[in-house]
Formats: sequence, C-alpha cells, structure tokens
Amino acid sequence: MSGNTFGHAFRVTTFGESHGVAIGCVVDGCPPAIPIDLAAIQTALSRRRPGQSKLVTPRQEADAVECLSGLDLESGRSLGTPIALVVRNADQRSTSYADWHHIYRPSHADWTYDAKYGLRAWQGGGRASARETTARVAAGALAEQVLQARFPGLQVVAWVERVHQLDASAAIEAATVSRDMVDAHPTRVPDAAMAQRIEEAILAAKAKGESLGGVVRLQIRGVPPGLGDPVFDKLDAQLAAAMMSLPAVKGVEIGSGFEAVEMTGSEHNDPFRWEDGNLVTTSNRSGGIQGGISNGMPIDLRVAFKPTATVLKPQSSANDEGENVPLQAKGRHDPCVLPRAVPIVEAMASLVLVDAFLRQRGQVGDPWPGLKANGD
Repeated sequence: MSGNTFGHAFRVTTFGESHGVAIGCVVDGCPPAIPIDLAAIQTALSRRRPGQSKLVTPRQEADAVECLSGLDLESGRSLGTPIALVVRNADQRSTSYADWHHIYRPSHADWTYDAKYGLRAWQGGGRASARETTARVAAGALAEQVLQARFPGLQVVAWVERVHQLDASAAIEAATVSRDMVDAHPTRVPDAAMAQRIEEAILAAKAKGESLGGVVRLQIRGVPPGLGDPVFDKLDAQLAAAMMSLPAVKGVEIGSGFEAVEMTGSEHNDPFRWEDGNLVTTSNRSGGIQGGISNGMPIDLRVAFKPTATVLKPQSSANDEGENVPLQAKGRHDPCVLPRAVPIVEAMASLVLVDAFLRQRGQVGDPWPGLKANGD
C-alpha cells in the first residue's frame, strides 16, 4: 500500500489501523544530537487524544507514546538513525461495526478502498480513520523540536476560528494567540464568549445525532526567509498538500486566500519596509510566502474541515451485494472534529517546515548565521 510516507529529507512513514494493535510512525532523516523531549511529544498526543471532553468521541485512549529506536538511552538525544514511535490501541470496539460492515457509509472511504484493493479494514475505517493522525502528531511534535533547536523563536499555533455558521475571526487577534489561550477551552477557540457559543452549537448537534464542520486557523511565527523551493515544491504548495492529506479537509487558504479575488493588485500587494535591520512587509496578504518561498513574515493559513461523515441519523446507502439499503450508524464519533484537529494541523505544518529547512541546509548550507527572523 503506497502513500504512507511524507517528506523528502525528513521522511515520516505512518502505520497501523484504527482498530489494530497500534498506531505508529518511523521518522528517517532526523539530524543527530538533537535533544528529544518525549514528554513534549506526549503533551501533543494528549491534545489530540479522544475522550478529552464531552465535545469529542468518548473512546478512551491514553495514547501513551513509546520510543522503540533512534534515541541515545543515556542523553535522550537523537542518534541520526530511524526513530520509531508507537501508540498502542486500547479501547477498540469493532463489534459496533459488525452489523453494517457490508454497507458503504455515505462520504466515507469504504467504497473507494474496496474499489482500489478489493477488501478493506471495516473495523473503524482502518487507515482512512482519523485515528491514523495519532502518528502524525507524534512525528510533528518531534519535527517541532528539531525546528526549535535551530530557530528558538519559532512558534506554530493553530486554533478553531469557525464552527458551522459561528465565525470567531472578528473576536480573535491572530498575532497574539498562544497555545495556552487555545487550550483554555475544550473548543480550542481563543475567545471566551465565542467558545461558549460554539460549545453549545456542537452539543446541540450531538444531541440530534448530527455533526458540524468548520475552519482551523494556523500561524507560524519566527520563520526565516528562504524556506521552500521554486515551481513544483513551493512552500505553500507543500503546506496545502499536507493539510489536504488530513481526513475531512476540503479546502486550504494561504494568506488572503479567496478574498484576494475581490481586491485590485495595488490593494493586495504587501509593501516592503526595513525595520531594525529586518526586511518586513507592512501587510501580510501573501501569508508569509512569495514565489513559493518564505519571506520571513508569519505564515498564515486556514484549513476547512467538512462535517464528520458519521452521523447517527438514518440515511440511505448501498451495500456490497448490489442493494440499496437503509443505514443506521452507531458507535463513538466526534460530532465536530475541529477541537482535536488543532494539534494535527500544527503537526503537519511542522513536518513541512522541518523538511524545507533540512533540504535548504543540504543544498546551500545553513544560510541563517545569527539571523533574527521577522516575528522573533
């Protein structure tokens, strides 16, 4: 099964199914002698894990990470060899799917996996399940530590900006958002009033057996200029591909995104200005990327998530015997994926950036001696 490896210089291969023994990843290309804090990786996993609030699936998983290889046992530093991280599954309930595993669930990957491989892991969706993102979060937390070892001022911060028709963007000052602010409420909306309204909306949808989608906003501050490659490997193209690889993602906007079509060129351009020896732009409609290469300004993007495909309302569907049949789904599912998507978006961004950094270093050496990146 191809398509399980991400990155070039920093390569991550994930493995495992939703209801299998474990989920994990192998990271190849991590530079040697980087201090690796497994507790920080565990913190990232705990932000993603199920069962953390009444707003998410009640599946109970501690998501305790184990490192099987790649770290010096005495110092905890990376050896430069493959790092294997694994999380054991503990609370699978495959029987929840047994009665209707022959039915193709609407907007799931049941039919497409069958069409491609001739069989599928129907228990929990297998590799198509969001459970797979556990491994991405572990690898992303590792990548973030590599980045911060070289760029101490780098901050990767995502938050829930919108759920369904409730848009919190006007209430949030994006440049000041921190992870502590994001994690202050289980919705991961860094505004108390909007967080309460969005919580009520999610719980109301849950009570009806429905689900809601929304938007995650991401800002990456302290990014040095020069990351990303021209033409096919543009940094914004890599970020978009990374986000579109996530379950339930249907759209990505970089900087001004679709609002750019409403502007003239002079309105949309980001003027340059020297400040304290740094070249900055007085606006950031480019989202920190120009010509596919980082310009030193904060990278800014939005990721659109569709409503969770599993709903508890009766639906019409079809089975693998050529029949049109009704479907009444059951089981444990997120009524809204947005709160748990935040650390996943951060992880994928970190994986893109560390790969871009190592590729740049491999091509031209380290071009940032003593550089203070804009936003540090």
